[in-house]
Amino acid sequence: MQTLSPVGKADQERCLELHPNNLPALMALAVSLTNTGMRNDACEALLCWLRHNPKYKHLLKGKTHLMGSPNSQRRMSTAPNVGRHESSLPEVKELFLEAVQHNSDSVDPDLQTGLGVLYNLSGEFNKAVEAFNTALSVRPEDYLLWNRLGATLANGDRSKEAVEAYTRALELQPGFIRSRYNLGISCINLGAHREAASNFLTALSLQRKSRSRQQSHQVMSGNIWAALRIALSMMDQPELFQAANIGDLDLLMRAFNLDI
Repeated sequence: MQTLSPVGKADQERCLELHPNNLPALMALAVSLTNTGMRNDACEALLCWLRHNPKYKHLLKGKTHLMGSPNSQRRMSTAPNVGRHESSLPEVKELFLEAVQHNSDSVDPDLQTGLGVLYNLSGEFNKAVEAFNTALSVRPEDYLLWNRLGATLANGDRSKEAVEAYTRALELQPGFIRSRYNLGISCINLGAHREAASNFLTALSLQRKSRSRQQSHQVMSGNIWAALRIALSMMDQPELFQAANIGDLDLLMRAFNLDI
């Protein structure tokens, strides 16, 4: 399963503690929760997004079981299980579709992003692709949206199209490590093992240059090394596989004629 965006759940939760009604942070949190498989909490974050959005909050009138208490959003950010009795995926998806109808004279890219996330959660990847493409019609330079589109295409077994979406994301943001990793995974799925290894090495090199100590980046690094070893094992080059086992990035970069 490829992920829609970098996992920044802790950062988003901290932002919501400071600004509980922050709509971009709520949407980003929903994406992060989707990445980590926390379906019910992702739905609750999207429900909070609707609840605090002046354009759509009226859709919840009369739906008291979905309104939540004044402190529900703060609880959600600190207790992962909160809200599971309050909302469900079908209910939240129906609300987002109502919001789309309410906003039929124009495209709200944030609304379409939320709908794309919901369709990902329900496994309706073709519908999620449509939602993200609709959002991109308004924000064609949004590299995060291109990555989300790519991940959705990949999860829907459309790896060739996913490569195109990830490539566009990287044209807009060359240092976007998540897209570089996702591109490598799609290359493996397509049997392009050398291209996959090259993308993983580029991602590892970018990480090393950033010198990030964040836990999320450390986890990501482990995932990239694991995927790199898979790609190298399929290339039947045991010396390079051994270099990956010991973490010799410089040797591998030279072997692939990449800048160190």
